Amino acid sequence: MLPGSVATKDLPGVAELLTAAVEAVGGQEREGQRTMADAVRRAITTGEHVAVQAGTGTGKSLAYLVPAIHHAIAKNTTVVISTATIALQRQLVDRDLPRLAKALKPLIGRAPTFAILKGRRNYLCLNKLHGEGGDEPEDQLFDPFAISAMGRAIKRMHEWADTTEKGDRDELVPGVPDSTWRQVSVTARECLGASKCPVGDDCFAEKAKAEAGKADIVVTNHALLAIDALEGRPVLPEHDVVVVDEAHELVDRVTGVATAELTAGMVSIAARRLGKIIDQDVADRLAEAGEGLGLMLEDLAPGRWDAMPQAASGALTAIVNAAAGCRTALGSERREEPDAAAGRKLAQAALEDVTDTAVRLIAAFEEPDPAKRHDVVWLAEQGPDSGRFKVLRAAPLWVGGLLRERLFGRSTVVLTSATLTLGGNFDALARQWGLPSQATVAEQTDPVPDPEAPKWSGMDVGSPFAHARSGILYVAKRLPPPGRDGLPPAYLDEIAGLVEAAGGRTLGLFSSMRAAKQATEALRGRLDTPLLCQGDDSTMLLVKRFAEDEATSLFGTLSLWQGVDVPGPSLSCVIIDRIPFPRPDDPLVTARQRAADARGGNGFLTVSATHAALLLAQGAGRLLRGMDDRGVVAILDPRLATARYGGFLRASLPPFWPTDDRDKVHAALRRLRDAA
Repeated sequence: MLPGSVATKDLPGVAELLTAAVEAVGGQEREGQRTMADAVRRAITTGEHVAVQAGTGTGKSLAYLVPAIHHAIAKNTTVVISTATIALQRQLVDRDLPRLAKALKPLIGRAPTFAILKGRRNYLCLNKLHGEGGDEPEDQLFDPFAISAMGRAIKRMHEWADTTEKGDRDELVPGVPDSTWRQVSVTARECLGASKCPVGDDCFAEKAKAEAGKADIVVTNHALLAIDALEGRPVLPEHDVVVVDEAHELVDRVTGVATAELTAGMVSIAARRLGKIIDQDVADRLAEAGEGLGLMLEDLAPGRWDAMPQAASGALTAIVNAAAGCRTALGSERREEPDAAAGRKLAQAALEDVTDTAVRLIAAFEEPDPAKRHDVVWLAEQGPDSGRFKVLRAAPLWVGGLLRERLFGRSTVVLTSATLTLGGNFDALARQWGLPSQATVAEQTDPVPDPEAPKWSGMDVGSPFAHARSGILYVAKRLPPPGRDGLPPAYLDEIAGLVEAAGGRTLGLFSSMRAAKQATEALRGRLDTPLLCQGDDSTMLLVKRFAEDEATSLFGTLSLWQGVDVPGPSLSCVIIDRIPFPRPDDPLVTARQRAADARGGNGFLTVSATHAALLLAQGAGRLLRGMDDRGVVAILDPRLATARYGGFLRASLPPFWPTDDRDKVHAALRRLRDAA
């Protein structure tokens, strides 16, 4: 038995540890929490994956942390906890785990250990900070103000480097723009490696990795979990159990990691770096190929590519050929001075990124049937209006197969969130995760069951909230369907009536920033209560002002759908302007829908309706955040009541008391306002 480990026979059971943990944090054990903790314990013991829907207030963090700690100590191993948001990471590392460690130490015999681990790009690179490895961002080369601002920020980071113990970007306050942080950080490909780096012994990323390797619990994010699973180079400590919190976001985060992009600027940067260490003529051929790509892309309209344009094929082939010449000129690694080695590594990383993406883009079209391709390719525009540029992207058509093989096939996985059952069951998300439907698992309805399919179970442990008594779901059935030309006057009237009845205290969730701003501008002079709009200030400060003043309302878009936690009387009405379907011209969404249709499924329900159901459930979940909360979720889009897919969406929402009677809703809001 290793030092610090505990004999299994001396280790209390999960139920006893959970009771001690709940008492230590001043909480009260709930049935759903006990049920979830037992389900997590059982999954870890049997190796069968489990998905647990646990409503707000269940105490799900303790319900998975306690059995995770029990397993880590009993087996002298590491358990990985993956989250989607920085806020939950901070909650776990700064609040939940320290209190748990203190509470469980007397029972276990030692304090459980924990660490947080992020991608290498999140840590300050001392070698790059003190070396010659700046990225020379093209958009700032000729902007004296930008250069001066970046210089001041880098000077501040030099001072910070002398005092920081972790070199974690999130600890730098105030923060710096991405373009500035890139000057002092490296990706895994750009890193020299601790053994070759002159400051490798002091490397913040290596220290974080070493600390994580000794911890019982490692907290990370979905992006790093995806990199560890997909890229074939382990970045997380060896582990046999993964807990995925905020699991409703897993597919989007994995898709983001697995998406590659290529721009003319990326090729230019690679050529410029290479020009410092290989024959300039060879590097110039790559630069010329990049210029050719840029000229070609300018002539093409943004959108999905079902076939590779002939000009694009030629431009990408030219990049691959020129890159091959650069790679030959680079030769094999050699002994060099640290600055030269760092420059060589940066050039090599940029060259590999360009080459790999160009090859991937070409290979995407080898399969003639778009519905059977591995990747979806599209051309997009990005950047500010004054400097927009074209970018080619390739993303996996589905990530379920990758997750099934490289996540579920390698570890026992616990998936949890307040929002996992869509349309009343787990099947919608199970398909996206690469898991068989529950019907197939439970009833064996598949005529040819897949013996290799991962075994899993789904469980809804409920919520401590009495939704039907605490909340009303109001669907404004009499309104016209939403149009494309902004909010109709009837919608603005409906919003004004709800806010007035509530006395402010309203969170308005809009499907676009344009709609949020339109509603704000139209109603600010019409309402007697303060109205804030996302973009007026930082989102964090706006939410703080909203929470502190009961009369204030806050309107905004996507980040507010999932990022607002305001218990108490400051929030008694949530307004959702329309069903949040993805944009109809989203290239990845349309490709996935078409592929689902081609396989005999319903692409709209599988992709767009599932996306909308998740967001609707998350948005509606903003209402009840404390046991005494009461209020109304008002959805202005009548399609929720009239369209065929409305039943699927309604079944995805919390079980509030439903009505389409505006007068009853206004009366309920006025009673809540008066009581407050």
